[in-house]
Amino acid sequence: MIDREVESELFLLSKEFPIIAILGPRQSGKTTLSQKVFSGYEYVSLEDIDHREFAQNDPRGFLLRYGGKVIFDEIQRVPQLISYLQTHVDKHKENGQIVITGSHNFLLMEQISQSLSGRVGIVKLLPFTASELKATNNSLGDLLYNGMYPRIYDQHIRPETFYKNYIATYIEKDVRQIKQIMNLDNFMKFIRVLAGRTGQELHLASIGEECGISHNTVNEWISVLEASFIIYRIRPYYKNYNKRIVKNSKIYFTDTGLVCNVLGIRKKEELDYHFLKGSIFETFVVNELMKENLNTGEKVGLYFWRDNHKKELDIVIDAGSQTYGVEIKSSATIQEKYFAGLKYWSELSGVEPSKMYLVYGGEESFRRNNMNVVGWRHIKEKLMENAI
Repeated sequence: MIDREVESELFLLSKEFPIIAILGPRQSGKTTLSQKVFSGYEYVSLEDIDHREFAQNDPRGFLLRYGGKVIFDEIQRVPQLISYLQTHVDKHKENGQIVITGSHNFLLMEQISQSLSGRVGIVKLLPFTASELKATNNSLGDLLYNGMYPRIYDQHIRPETFYKNYIATYIEKDVRQIKQIMNLDNFMKFIRVLAGRTGQELHLASIGEECGISHNTVNEWISVLEASFIIYRIRPYYKNYNKRIVKNSKIYFTDTGLVCNVLGIRKKEELDYHFLKGSIFETFVVNELMKENLNTGEKVGLYFWRDNHKKELDIVIDAGSQTYGVEIKSSATIQEKYFAGLKYWSELSGVEPSKMYLVYGGEESFRRNNMNVVGWRHIKEKLMENAI
């Protein structure tokens, strides 16, 4: 079993809050993680129809059955149960009483914020990080194509088989539960169009035109994908440097293997020549930054920067008193032109070159132009650990 980097954060939260919530996409390892970290807890899956019907019909009676420490898995199946947890934990007055897991971000967060304010510690679990998979010694091409979902590595499932079934399960369970989308063919086309724009600015009108759907429908369907952790947005860095900056967010899929599957990439070798190789690699790197941030309690803000003259920086890390710039290039060979955006933003923002990072598709890490060049295997220790 592969250890997850978020485990220490979970342990700390269990000492601070009566309820711990582990949220994340389907198959990201929430159940395995909760049972590993909280191994002495009773485990109850709300996917089980008997448990689910009992919790739906008599939530107070259901909770009375579990006076000790308990894990309620897939809480989104009975969201009304969340409102009853408050009085339950207030009665027992003990931290780390209940662990809940769920795969609907917005729906659960709304319920949690309304019912459990001040009583819940939250972690968001995405698929494996590259550092968690270091022992598998996968190449960059392997990780981009296979993706990072645990079952691919734990069960040795072929990625094309995994993602085919993952998408079918996602549409059957999550999409129909979040929103009644009638034309699933149009929705799948929408996912393919969006996958082709991972790592790019989000232009709702052009997406709607390409998919033949309205602006409002694009907004609704993006919310569905965000709610189930399939995608997320990175917002622009708004600090004013006397430059007009773009207002649109950038969109990223949480897993490059899913992107490859949806785009019809059937061999990892195809990535070397694919026109979206740069965007897929950028998605991988930004996912690594996002995961490391989530695993350590979301201590920094992640943004991008672009002005109306198309000067840009892929990621700005806002760590409060310190700011870091990150440029991402998929090539394994460093070229001097790759530093242009970092130099421009360093001069504009006043952030010293030592806080500028170029993450690339090679494996060596070193200094150049007084800046940091970071190989893709070393994002955690050479970049994020400095920023956090």
